[in-house]
Amino acid sequence: MPAPGRGPGHWAGAAAAVLDHDGSVWLAYRLRRPVDDGRGVGVVVARSGDGVHFETVAQVGREALGAASLERPALVQRPDGGWRLYLSCATPGSKHWWVEAIDADTPDGLPSGHRTVVHGGSADLAVKDPVVLVDDDGWWMWLCCHPLDLPGHEDRMTTRLLRSDDGLAWDDLGEVLRGTPGTWDARGARVTAVLSRKPLVVLYDGRATADENWFERTGTARSPDGGTRLVADPGGPAASSPHGDGALRYATAVALPGGGLRWYAEVAHDDGSHDLVTSVSEP
Repeated sequence: MPAPGRGPGHWAGAAAAVLDHDGSVWLAYRLRRPVDDGRGVGVVVARSGDGVHFETVAQVGREALGAASLERPALVQRPDGGWRLYLSCATPGSKHWWVEAIDADTPDGLPSGHRTVVHGGSADLAVKDPVVLVDDDGWWMWLCCHPLDLPGHEDRMTTRLLRSDDGLAWDDLGEVLRGTPGTWDARGARVTAVLSRKPLVVLYDGRATADENWFERTGTARSPDGGTRLVADPGGPAASSPHGDGALRYATAVALPGGGLRWYAEVAHDDGSHDLVTSVSEP
């Protein structure tokens, strides 16, 4: 998916990917324009038979939620067969974010589906960019959290883990990943994909400084003891773009029926725009 325009601040990406039972791939991704031209203007839900060429099925605009901007969504096929879209919503006139869910029987019904605020954040905390997984143990959410206690430093980020029985009411299990001082991810760490839950292996976005906000690179982390706490793999980042600002962020993947993984990531180009790209790793 190309950026909606060329130049800095024009981005397509922040995608969540779902592999359907018929082998098709569903994506929910964000379209963004520069800050003075609308920011995250909407989220697109699209389907592909080959994982490369996508047809738009639904779109949700920021105006429908009263948000100043939309960021990374999460798309889940519910155990009962319905669909749920989690949206990261910016509160107008502030640095605050909240997470809202929309439920519908089919993906094309999501724009008019039933809405639920699943995490409102607080005066001291902005929440966004959820990664949601459903398995036999329940619903799991890795949630990016930005503290709001220091004006001008709201870009700092950590990841917390939440659990739920229904994906709507969540219990906070605590912080599971933060940046490592003095390294490439010192300013913050945001889980972007869960590659395996047992053992726990994730992809995450990191950056060293506030100036690298929006230009994160991708690292890997895993649980050293079989629990929920994550420790970054040494020698990161694992992936960055050779172009532009170096951003390679919001990486995610789906397991292919024949083995291997299809990856999706938001990747920088020399003109400052970010495109949504895909690649395949063989089994």
